[in-house]
Amino acid sequence: MPLHQGPHASHDDDRDRRRLAVNPFHGATNPLGGMTEAPPTHRLPDSPLPPETAYRLVHDELMLDGNARLNLATFVTTWMEPQAGVLMSECRDKNMIDKDEYPRTAELERRCVAMLADLWHAPDPSAVVGCSTTGSSEACMLAGMALKRRWALRNADRYPAQDVRPNLVMGVNVQVCWEKFCNFWEVEARQVPMEGDRFHLDPQAAAELCDENTIGVVGILGSTFDGSYEPVADLCAALDALQERAGLDIPVHVDGASGAMVAPFLDEDLVWDFRLPRVASINTSGHKYGLVYPGVGWALWRDAEALPEELVFRVNYLGGDMPTFALNFSRPGAQVVAQYYTFLRLGREGYRAVQQASRDIARGLADRVAALGDFRLLTRGDQLPVFAFTTADDVTAYDVFDVSRRLREGGWLVPAYTFPPHREDLSVLRVVCRNGFSADMADLLAEELERLLPSLRRQPRPLTGDKGAATGFHH
Repeated sequence: MPLHQGPHASHDDDRDRRRLAVNPFHGATNPLGGMTEAPPTHRLPDSPLPPETAYRLVHDELMLDGNARLNLATFVTTWMEPQAGVLMSECRDKNMIDKDEYPRTAELERRCVAMLADLWHAPDPSAVVGCSTTGSSEACMLAGMALKRRWALRNADRYPAQDVRPNLVMGVNVQVCWEKFCNFWEVEARQVPMEGDRFHLDPQAAAELCDENTIGVVGILGSTFDGSYEPVADLCAALDALQERAGLDIPVHVDGASGAMVAPFLDEDLVWDFRLPRVASINTSGHKYGLVYPGVGWALWRDAEALPEELVFRVNYLGGDMPTFALNFSRPGAQVVAQYYTFLRLGREGYRAVQQASRDIARGLADRVAALGDFRLLTRGDQLPVFAFTTADDVTAYDVFDVSRRLREGGWLVPAYTFPPHREDLSVLRVVCRNGFSADMADLLAEELERLLPSLRRQPRPLTGDKGAATGFHH
């Protein structure tokens, strides 16, 4: 989450005394005069407010937020059925960790883990160990911790030693949570750079970065940068060859934050999951293509051996014996319940229909963008329902940051950003098509883009300036 600082005197010397404006209709007992003084914004009010007044103050300020349904930057679910919302409301006071007090909520979590184990072709679903998390970022942290501890146990005779530092191999396109993991847990991040038109990890290059201190290799099923799948099977084959050649047995974690809830339904012949013996663990975001409001994620390990028992803590001070591994202790059970509801509601055929609709919309919209002639597609939405594009080589009057800025004026949030090292020269726009982004909405976006092109073409030069802050979106 972002970090926030307190009020800055440089912005407004009186900001710490600033107060929210109150409409006289918001008064408590007397509709036209119930409140004589508005509450402050940067310190606690001295007295309570009536609930309707507090609600209206917060509600009105939130009207300045963007429309979540028009946010094509986020992978996160922005629409669910009303019945799911009712269930979440009924469960919002349940603490997910308190499995003794809320045994049925805990049972629904267990069933979700079992369903995912089956979906991801675990050889023995009953042997799979898994848990819910607040999202894929936490799930990735847990997977990384398990990889590091397994490596440490195998190398107990020489670790920890000052001259031995574990490393994790990944593509430079990984989500920032993996960089956080390496920073927080003191692991060297060895990243395979992008080259030319390859925008994700190269299996052979990844294998060449491995050594006896490598705790694992991360494969991304659905890159944040362009929506493409990394070749997990080829990665495992390269590591199989490495083991035959050098005796190094390197496990693989699949970060399937998005793709692990797309590929099983639309790409059934793609082998990326527990069918590959080298895949030790997988994570996904229930709140992305799992079709649940934030925040819920899932982390699964092939078997108990892949998750060292010493990382699992057992507590009894909430009643009962509760094993826990997640970083967060107290968190709501509502999203887990909503995940189980969605699994029941859709089933395999329902998920297939929803994800296919999103992919069809992404591919159709990508074709319309390409047909405009001003843009070049990097991906076409035929893996994740996501596509990235940049301006054509002969376009000099504007850049992708100008396009993003002009679309934002119409309410559309389409991020523009630069690619990582070795391809910093490449700036792109990316469109994420999720459930709730309909074909009609895709038509509206395409028409808006077409409408903007004449004025963009008349610009003397790109106008946005600071590319890093152009859209307020950052990886």
